[in-house]
Amino acid sequence: MTLRIGDTAPDFEAETTQGRIRFHDWLGSSWGVLFSHPKDFTPVCTTELGYLAKLEPEFARRNANVIGLSVDPVEDHSRWLADIGECTGHTPNYPLIGDRDLKVAKLYDMLPADAGDTAAGRTAATNATVRTVYVIGPDKQIKATLSYPMSTGRNFDEVLRLLDSCQLTAQHKVATPVNWKQGEDCIIVPSVSDEEAKERFPGGWTALKPYLRVVPQPGA
Repeated sequence: MTLRIGDTAPDFEAETTQGRIRFHDWLGSSWGVLFSHPKDFTPVCTTELGYLAKLEPEFARRNANVIGLSVDPVEDHSRWLADIGECTGHTPNYPLIGDRDLKVAKLYDMLPADAGDTAAGRTAATNATVRTVYVIGPDKQIKATLSYPMSTGRNFDEVLRLLDSCQLTAQHKVATPVNWKQGEDCIIVPSVSDEEAKERFPGGWTALKPYLRVVPQPGA
């Protein structure tokens, strides 16, 4: 199964460092950020989990639940948490999914169906494709995905910016331009006529082209 933007994020049950969950129930009415890792006790992932632990209050402020996944049992995750805190100064308080049977990695199309059914004996290299971020809306639909190689640490400031854009554009008929940050001007989407735009954006806009109408961020 290939997952695309607009698809429903697959539901599953799994053990985590904070107990057993059913994913959709755990998300509730919140936004969600699911990010995956090929293996515990790997260097790049250690830095990522620590930095995300630092940023977690920002995600919580945006009503977004954060959860990690690694192709290892929960017991290994729990031991890894101590290393993460020691190396980065930030110990994750968000749950980490144990995927010892590879079911979640396969469900999310990060490992092929013939990858086997156990994490035992697998290495980070054999799990290299388990390096994706999924931004999921309250409607359980996938709003964005980001995939990285093992050698490149993810930019979670960018994930936060992406979440801001997804939340803004879900609420208002705007899009965000290149390098947009919270509070900056947006673009009125082409499907909105000038007549409708006058009602939605009474303060007016700047038309650089008929299809490129710049407007202050709604609600900023």
